[in-house]
Amino acid sequence: MGVTIRKKAGKWFVFISHNGRRKAKCVGDSRAAAVQVKRILEAKLTLGDVGVFDEPAPQIPNFGNYADLWLKDYAKLVCKKSTVDGYEGSLRQYLRPRFASKRLDAIKRNDIKELISEMISKELARATVRNALSVLRSIFNHAIEDGLFESNPAARLGRFTRTAKTPKVKGVALTIEEVETFLKSATRICPMYQPLFLLAVRAGLRRGELVAIEWGDIEFGRDESDTNRFILVQHNYVRRQHTTTKSRKTRRVDMSRELRRALIELRDSRLRAVSSTGKLDISTERVFASPDGMILDPDNLYHRYFIPVLEESGIRKIRLHDLRHTFGSLLIQSGASIVYVKDQMGHSSIQVTVDTYGHLIPGADVSYVDLLDRKSAVKSTFEQQLSATPAQPGVVSETPVSAYVVDFIGGGRQDRTADLRVMNPSL
Repeated sequence: MGVTIRKKAGKWFVFISHNGRRKAKCVGDSRAAAVQVKRILEAKLTLGDVGVFDEPAPQIPNFGNYADLWLKDYAKLVCKKSTVDGYEGSLRQYLRPRFASKRLDAIKRNDIKELISEMISKELARATVRNALSVLRSIFNHAIEDGLFESNPAARLGRFTRTAKTPKVKGVALTIEEVETFLKSATRICPMYQPLFLLAVRAGLRRGELVAIEWGDIEFGRDESDTNRFILVQHNYVRRQHTTTKSRKTRRVDMSRELRRALIELRDSRLRAVSSTGKLDISTERVFASPDGMILDPDNLYHRYFIPVLEESGIRKIRLHDLRHTFGSLLIQSGASIVYVKDQMGHSSIQVTVDTYGHLIPGADVSYVDLLDRKSAVKSTFEQQLSATPAQPGVVSETPVSAYVVDFIGGGRQDRTADLRVMNPSL
């Protein structure tokens, strides 16, 4: 007989095991309540009351139906629409074809391992495999909360995805010269959006953040010498929806002097345009809008403006998102710490920053190795100088010098270790 309590996914559960029969029951958020239920059940089982097992076992649904419930009751309530769309894509392409008609309790750990192996054999990207596994894990966690399961068959399987295909290059970064060429072409092709592209390469905003930024998000400071000049990134526009940033956190991105001058000029131009209407406050207006004054769609920005600028500049084909990679790369190459780059980019962890931008530092490790050669050369030169110095006549001391330093302490004018056997009897 055994009654235990355990916390899973923020909920407390009571697990009962008696004469080969097992049962799990969700108590709620309170550990105290779980402890109290545990004591009551232990007392009942000690007296032979097994009525707790007489309750009808919950009916186990099949995977397809329960996945629909999970999407409705959890994913669509907690996650962003873009995230939910990704979940639905994984379910539609990889999970439903294999598990839709199976009961949840019929899906075993080996079944999930076979799914992972099959996806890897099709040379699907590791991120795709991990995303599908993440959806499975979350669905089974939800089933545990509903009291349908005690353990998650999809837990701790990430190590089986290590052999999956991974992209060799995380992103493409422009050089400083290519950035200048690109911005000059933007001035010729679409001068109204040249500050937007400048913002992309000087602040590293994502494309949804670029079109969602408002004037009230910008702190210009007193002048260019004031270091308190930054952009507060707190809005995003993804899949035609206004939402929060990818991490759901607001971040502060420092603003360079050149970017500050460009945005001030754009702001003053905007204020002159609305002054005739008597409007003085533009803090809630978006910095960049479409020609008709509506939200600038990122896809239209890419096809109507970014691609023509890229073609006119003669630069190799890159993505709009690669302007963000350029910002991170140039920051690192200019000597910025990886921690500072992480904060400016808004990454969830420093490991993301290292994995994404570490390969964009050409020759950084080689330069450190070369420093070792330089130090060796300095040492060799120093030794040659010493050997070239003529020998000096020695000075003979009248008093012989002892081979060791004598430390007289205590009485008898004896040194501390006159007889080593005093300190170590084994000698």
